[in-house]
Amino acid sequence: MKPSLTPGTPTTRRLEQRFAALAAQGRAGLVTFVTAGDPDPQTSAAILTALARAGADIIELGMPFSDPMADGPVIQASSQRALKAGQTLAKTLEMVRALRVEDDATPIVLMGYFNPIYIYGVERFIADALAAAVDGLIIVDLPPEEDDELCLPALRAGLNFIRLATPTTDAKRLGAVLEHTSGFVYYVSITGITGMATPDPDRVREAVCRIKQHTPLPVAVGFGVKTAEDARRIAAGADAVVIGSALVETVRAHLDANGRATPQTVGAVRDKVAMFAAAVRGQTRGSTSAARGPKTLTGDDL
Repeated sequence: MKPSLTPGTPTTRRLEQRFAALAAQGRAGLVTFVTAGDPDPQTSAAILTALARAGADIIELGMPFSDPMADGPVIQASSQRALKAGQTLAKTLEMVRALRVEDDATPIVLMGYFNPIYIYGVERFIADALAAAVDGLIIVDLPPEEDDELCLPALRAGLNFIRLATPTTDAKRLGAVLEHTSGFVYYVSITGITGMATPDPDRVREAVCRIKQHTPLPVAVGFGVKTAEDARRIAAGADAVVIGSALVETVRAHLDANGRATPQTVGAVRDKVAMFAAAVRGQTRGSTSAARGPKTLTGDDL
């Protein structure tokens, strides 16, 4: 099933081009999630700049929200740190705009909840997101039944709108999820909140195959990918692997006793991304024997 509305502006082509390049290389991509403004605007901007340099193929930038119901305690805490440091939606868009001065190639997707966008103003938000060169949106609390609120206006303007599919998404529901999805499909590999259980690579592979029977879009797999070995095994059966809580926890682990950034904060995140990038790049797509084989790469189990 193809989306009935296809974005057409140059801004939205970064995702398409990046996934085409990944397919040509025969490997999955690395999608990295960090929370905008965590632990402070300056450090967050430095982290954002470091992500692609360390090997991120796509960046998901979290829009801080006071009640992130789909997120586990690690990402919830990062939102609280960012909000306490003064992060706003306008500042998040400005972060993207600033990054584009030196990086016009890496796709950037904003991820979060509808409430801050609603308060900001939907039309204003879409216009400002396009002006900042945002490539797509993942809004976790807007189901297909509410597409008129943001999804359809965003698609008409040229922003990709990325939907979540889960282990409990049956065939009937999957059709509704995919109808207006563009850019890629985000498969939530576990039930529950972010950063908790670890996904089963075999079940993930089966789920990705099932989704691909209904859409030509790439499928990125996230939630629960904690180690380089997790990433390597998931990469065998997905178009991209999403790393979120492991990076956000790395930020937290390298703050001082007062929750402020240290000289090690940015470098620790950069090194963690490089570790995941090496794992993903070392895994050939579709190599089931490698996915089930002995562990050859390890990482901190955050």
